[in-house]
Amino acid sequence: MKDAFGAPQSLLVLGGTSEIGLATARRLIARRTRTVRLAGRPSPALERAAAELRELGAEVRTVAFDALDSASHEEVLGKVFSDGDIDMVLLAFGILGDQTRDEEEPLSAVQVAQTNYTGAVSAGLVCAGALQAQGHGALVVLSSVAGERARRADFIYGSSKAGLDAFAQGLGDALHGTGVHVMVVRPGFVRTRMTAGREEAPLATTPGAVADAIVTGLRRRSETVWVPGALRVVMSALRHVPRPLFRRLPVR
Repeated sequence: MKDAFGAPQSLLVLGGTSEIGLATARRLIARRTRTVRLAGRPSPALERAAAELRELGAEVRTVAFDALDSASHEEVLGKVFSDGDIDMVLLAFGILGDQTRDEEEPLSAVQVAQTNYTGAVSAGLVCAGALQAQGHGALVVLSSVAGERARRADFIYGSSKAGLDAFAQGLGDALHGTGVHVMVVRPGFVRTRMTAGREEAPLATTPGAVADAIVTGLRRRSETVWVPGALRVVMSALRHVPRPLFRRLPVR
Protein backbone atom coordinates (compact mmCIF):
# COMPACT_ATOMS: atom_id res chain seq x y z
CA MET A 1 0.00 0.00 0.00
CA LYS A 2 1.02 3.64 -0.34
CA ASP A 3 2.58 5.14 2.75
CA ALA A 4 1.21 8.05 4.77
CA PHE A 5 2.78 10.48 2.30
CA GLY A 6 1.04 8.89 -0.70
CA ALA A 7 4.19 7.33 -2.18
CA PRO A 8 4.07 3.75 -3.50
CA GLN A 9 5.96 1.32 -1.30
CA SER A 10 6.34 -1.31 -4.03
CA LEU A 11 7.19 -0.86 -7.71
CA LEU A 12 7.28 -3.15 -10.75
CA VAL A 13 9.18 -1.82 -13.77
CA LEU A 14 8.42 -3.61 -17.04
CA GLY A 15 11.52 -2.82 -19.04
CA GLY A 16 14.00 -3.09 -16.20
CA THR A 17 16.91 -1.45 -18.03
CA SER A 18 14.88 1.53 -19.29
CA GLU A 19 16.65 4.78 -18.43
CA ILE A 20 13.31 6.45 -17.73
CA GLY A 21 12.20 3.48 -15.66
CA LEU A 22 15.36 3.50 -13.56
CA ALA A 23 15.29 7.28 -13.10
CA THR A 24 11.72 6.93 -11.84
CA ALA A 25 12.70 4.11 -9.50
CA ARG A 26 15.51 6.21 -8.02
CA ARG A 27 13.14 9.07 -7.30
CA LEU A 28 10.53 6.79 -5.77
CA ILE A 29 13.11 5.08 -3.58
CA ALA A 30 14.06 8.51 -2.30
CA ARG A 31 10.37 8.94 -1.45
CA ARG A 32 10.18 5.72 0.59
CA THR A 33 9.54 3.05 -2.05
CA ARG A 34 11.18 -0.02 -0.52
CA THR A 35 10.43 -2.96 -2.84
CA VAL A 36 11.34 -2.91 -6.54
CA ARG A 37 10.95 -5.58 -9.19
CA LEU A 38 12.87 -5.03 -12.43
CA ALA A 39 11.38 -7.12 -15.24
CA GLY A 40 13.32 -7.63 -18.45
CA ARG A 41 15.38 -10.02 -20.47
CA PRO A 42 18.17 -11.48 -18.29
CA SER A 43 21.38 -9.56 -18.95
CA PRO A 44 24.35 -8.01 -17.16
CA ALA A 45 22.70 -4.62 -17.66
CA LEU A 46 19.60 -5.77 -15.75
CA GLU A 47 21.73 -7.06 -12.89
CA ARG A 48 23.73 -3.82 -12.78
CA ALA A 49 20.50 -1.82 -12.60
CA ALA A 50 19.30 -3.95 -9.70
CA ALA A 51 22.61 -3.56 -7.86
CA GLU A 52 22.47 0.22 -8.27
CA LEU A 53 19.00 0.43 -6.76
CA ARG A 54 19.98 -1.85 -3.87
CA GLU A 55 22.71 0.63 -2.99
CA LEU A 56 19.97 3.22 -2.56
CA GLY A 57 18.33 1.09 0.12
CA ALA A 58 15.63 -0.79 -1.78
CA GLU A 59 14.97 -4.53 -1.77
CA VAL A 60 15.33 -5.35 -5.47
CA ARG A 61 14.72 -8.50 -7.46
CA THR A 62 14.99 -9.11 -11.18
CA VAL A 63 12.27 -10.90 -13.14
CA ALA A 64 12.87 -12.68 -16.45
CA PHE A 65 10.36 -11.02 -18.77
CA ASP A 66 10.13 -10.84 -22.56
CA ALA A 67 7.69 -8.35 -24.07
CA LEU A 68 7.48 -10.46 -27.25
CA ASP A 69 6.55 -13.64 -25.38
CA SER A 70 2.95 -12.74 -24.63
CA ALA A 71 2.08 -16.36 -23.85
CA SER A 72 4.29 -16.18 -20.76
CA HIS A 73 3.04 -12.89 -19.36
CA GLU A 74 0.22 -14.22 -17.24
CA GLU A 75 2.46 -16.76 -15.52
CA VAL A 76 5.52 -14.52 -15.12
CA LEU A 77 3.66 -11.44 -13.91
CA GLY A 78 1.23 -13.51 -11.86
CA LYS A 79 4.17 -14.79 -9.81
CA VAL A 80 5.29 -11.23 -9.12
CA PHE A 81 1.88 -10.27 -7.75
CA SER A 82 1.59 -13.51 -5.79
CA ASP A 83 4.63 -12.45 -3.76
CA GLY A 84 2.75 -9.41 -2.45
CA ASP A 85 0.81 -6.35 -3.50
CA ILE A 86 2.33 -4.02 -6.07
CA ASP A 87 1.50 -0.35 -5.59
CA MET A 88 2.75 0.83 -8.97
CA VAL A 89 3.51 -0.75 -12.33
CA LEU A 90 5.58 1.25 -14.80
CA LEU A 91 5.27 -0.04 -18.36
CA ALA A 92 8.53 1.28 -19.77
CA PHE A 93 9.64 -1.12 -22.49
CA GLY A 94 9.70 -0.25 -26.18
CA ILE A 95 11.94 0.05 -29.22
CA LEU A 96 12.39 2.80 -31.80
CA GLY A 97 13.30 0.58 -34.71
CA ASP A 98 14.92 1.92 -37.86
CA GLN A 99 12.35 3.52 -40.14
CA THR A 100 14.31 3.06 -43.38
CA ARG A 101 15.13 -0.57 -42.67
CA ASP A 102 11.67 -1.32 -41.31
CA GLU A 103 9.99 -0.07 -44.48
CA GLU A 104 12.18 -2.41 -46.52
CA GLU A 105 11.95 -5.34 -44.09
CA PRO A 106 8.34 -5.80 -42.95
CA LEU A 107 9.31 -8.37 -40.30
CA SER A 108 11.42 -5.71 -38.60
CA ALA A 109 8.44 -3.37 -38.64
CA VAL A 110 6.30 -6.11 -37.14
CA GLN A 111 8.78 -6.50 -34.28
CA VAL A 112 8.40 -2.79 -33.47
CA ALA A 113 4.62 -3.16 -33.46
CA GLN A 114 4.68 -6.35 -31.41
CA THR A 115 7.01 -4.92 -28.80
CA ASN A 116 5.46 -1.48 -28.44
CA TYR A 117 1.81 -2.44 -28.87
CA THR A 118 0.97 -6.14 -28.72
CA GLY A 119 3.39 -6.89 -25.91
CA ALA A 120 2.23 -3.84 -23.99
CA VAL A 121 -1.44 -4.76 -24.41
CA SER A 122 -0.74 -8.24 -23.06
CA ALA A 123 1.36 -7.11 -20.09
CA GLY A 124 -0.92 -4.16 -19.42
CA LEU A 125 -4.04 -6.30 -19.19
CA VAL A 126 -2.38 -8.86 -16.94
CA CYS A 127 -1.13 -6.15 -14.57
CA ALA A 128 -4.43 -4.27 -14.67
CA GLY A 129 -6.28 -7.42 -13.68
CA ALA A 130 -3.89 -8.06 -10.80
CA LEU A 131 -4.10 -4.47 -9.58
CA GLN A 132 -7.88 -4.61 -9.73
CA ALA A 133 -7.91 -7.89 -7.80
CA GLN A 134 -5.85 -6.36 -5.00
CA GLY A 135 -8.10 -3.30 -5.05
CA HIS A 136 -5.52 -0.56 -5.45
CA GLY A 137 -2.47 0.57 -7.40
CA ALA A 138 -1.28 2.63 -10.33
CA LEU A 139 -0.41 1.59 -13.86
CA VAL A 140 1.85 4.13 -15.56
CA VAL A 141 2.27 3.70 -19.31
CA LEU A 142 5.08 5.36 -21.25
CA SER A 143 3.56 6.54 -24.51
CA SER A 144 5.07 9.21 -26.79
CA VAL A 145 4.14 12.39 -28.59
CA ALA A 146 5.05 10.42 -31.73
CA GLY A 147 1.69 8.71 -31.34
CA GLU A 148 -0.22 11.96 -31.58
CA ARG A 149 0.23 12.28 -35.34
CA ALA A 150 2.13 10.00 -37.69
CA ARG A 151 5.21 11.63 -39.24
CA ARG A 152 6.99 10.48 -42.37
CA ALA A 153 10.24 10.07 -40.42
CA ASP A 154 8.90 7.56 -37.88
CA PHE A 155 5.35 6.50 -38.74
CA ILE A 156 6.00 2.84 -37.86
CA TYR A 157 7.13 3.67 -34.34
CA GLY A 158 4.55 6.44 -34.09
CA SER A 159 1.68 4.19 -35.11
CA SER A 160 2.68 1.61 -32.50
CA LYS A 161 2.67 4.31 -29.82
CA ALA A 162 -0.65 5.65 -31.09
CA GLY A 163 -2.15 2.21 -30.56
CA LEU A 164 -0.61 1.93 -27.11
CA ASP A 165 -1.84 5.38 -26.13
CA ALA A 166 -5.42 4.65 -27.21
CA PHE A 167 -5.32 1.31 -25.40
CA ALA A 168 -4.06 2.86 -22.17
CA GLN A 169 -6.61 5.69 -22.28
CA GLY A 170 -9.40 3.17 -22.77
CA LEU A 171 -8.04 0.94 -20.03
CA GLY A 172 -8.06 3.92 -17.69
CA ASP A 173 -11.73 4.49 -18.45
CA ALA A 174 -12.50 0.80 -17.92
CA LEU A 175 -10.79 0.84 -14.51
CA HIS A 176 -12.25 4.13 -13.32
CA GLY A 177 -13.80 3.65 -9.89
CA THR A 178 -12.04 0.34 -9.18
CA GLY A 179 -9.21 1.80 -7.11
CA VAL A 180 -6.73 1.43 -9.97
CA HIS A 181 -5.25 4.61 -11.43
CA VAL A 182 -3.97 4.56 -15.03
CA MET A 183 -1.65 7.38 -16.08
CA VAL A 184 -0.39 7.86 -19.65
CA VAL A 185 2.93 9.68 -20.06
CA ARG A 186 3.71 11.37 -23.38
CA PRO A 187 7.34 12.49 -23.56
CA GLY A 188 8.86 14.20 -26.54
CA PHE A 189 12.39 13.47 -27.68
CA VAL A 190 14.26 11.99 -24.69
CA ARG A 191 18.06 11.97 -24.58
CA THR A 192 18.81 8.29 -23.94
CA ARG A 193 21.00 5.52 -25.32
CA MET A 194 18.11 4.62 -27.61
CA THR A 195 18.08 8.04 -29.27
CA ALA A 196 21.87 8.53 -29.34
CA GLY A 197 23.02 9.67 -32.78
CA ARG A 198 19.57 10.85 -33.86
CA GLU A 199 18.84 14.47 -34.67
CA GLU A 200 17.46 16.09 -31.54
CA ALA A 201 13.93 17.47 -31.78
CA PRO A 202 12.79 20.78 -30.25
CA LEU A 203 11.76 20.63 -26.59
CA ALA A 204 14.02 17.61 -26.01
CA THR A 205 14.06 16.31 -22.46
CA THR A 206 15.91 13.86 -20.21
CA PRO A 207 15.02 10.63 -18.37
CA GLY A 208 15.27 12.54 -15.10
CA ALA A 209 12.79 15.17 -16.22
CA VAL A 210 10.34 12.47 -17.32
CA ALA A 211 10.78 10.74 -13.97
CA ASP A 212 10.05 13.99 -12.13
CA ALA A 213 6.89 14.45 -14.19
CA ILE A 214 5.79 10.90 -13.39
CA VAL A 215 6.23 11.43 -9.65
CA THR A 216 4.33 14.72 -9.82
CA GLY A 217 1.59 13.16 -11.93
CA LEU A 218 1.16 10.33 -9.44
CA ARG A 219 0.83 12.79 -6.59
CA ARG A 220 -1.80 14.75 -8.51
CA ARG A 221 -3.48 11.59 -9.81
CA SER A 222 -3.16 12.91 -13.35
CA GLU A 223 -4.49 10.79 -16.20
CA THR A 224 -2.24 12.21 -18.94
CA VAL A 225 1.19 13.79 -18.50
CA TRP A 226 3.13 15.64 -21.22
CA VAL A 227 6.90 16.05 -20.90
CA PRO A 228 7.70 18.88 -21.22
CA GLY A 229 4.29 20.38 -20.54
CA ALA A 230 4.55 22.77 -23.49
CA LEU A 231 4.08 19.81 -25.84
CA ARG A 232 0.41 19.68 -24.92
CA VAL A 233 -0.16 22.96 -26.76
CA VAL A 234 2.25 22.16 -29.61
CA MET A 235 0.70 18.79 -30.38
CA SER A 236 -2.83 20.14 -30.07
CA ALA A 237 -1.99 22.56 -32.86
CA LEU A 238 -0.16 19.99 -35.02
CA ARG A 239 -3.06 17.55 -34.84
CA HIS A 240 -5.23 20.03 -36.72
CA VAL A 241 -2.79 21.14 -39.41
CA PRO A 242 -4.12 20.11 -42.87
CA ARG A 243 -2.14 17.22 -44.33
CA PRO A 244 -0.82 19.09 -47.40
CA LEU A 245 0.64 21.72 -45.08
CA PHE A 246 1.81 19.16 -42.49
CA ARG A 247 3.89 17.41 -45.16
CA ARG A 248 5.81 20.63 -45.72
CA LEU A 249 6.60 21.27 -42.05
CA PRO A 250 10.13 20.57 -40.72
CA VAL A 251 8.62 18.24 -38.06
CA ARG A 252 8.59 15.50 -40.70
